[in-house]
This record gives sequence, structure tokens and C-alpha cells, in this order.
Amino acid sequence: MKKFAALALLALLSLAWSVPGSAQRMTPEENARQSRKAAKKQQKMLKKANKKQRKAQRKFEKAQRKANRKANKDLQKRRGG
Repeated sequence: MKKFAALALLALLSLAWSVPGSAQRMTPEENARQSRKAAKKQQKMLKKANKKQRKAQRKFEKAQRKANRKANKDLQKRRGG
């Protein structure tokens, strides 16, 4: 029983020591660095999303052109030539 209590106390202490490290106040330099990092990450995500959207748009336009060509070809066949 004493071993279990000691182990539980050790686990609680290790958890308690890890919390204040992240709860400490940030220096202005660290805050600015993290802000720049977050902004850069946001720009990267936005750029990637825009690229995906452009690709989807081009794919849609290509499908539309193909459908129009097919429709025109079918119309030509029905008209007789």
C-alpha cells in the first residue's frame, strides 16, 4: 500500500511540475515569434486551399468544354452531317 501511495504521489508531483512550465508568462519576443509562426502557417494553409480550389475549377471547366464538344457532335449527327 505504501508503494502505491508513493507511486501516486510521484505521478501527481510530476504532473504538477509540468503544468507551470506551460503556464509561465511569455516574453514579448516569444509572443511575436509565435504570432509570426501562426501567421505563416495560416498563409500556407490559405495558399494550399486556393491552389486546390483553382485545380477544381480548371477540372470543372475542362469537363464543361468536353460536354459541349460532345453535345455539338451529337447535334451535328442528328442534323445529318
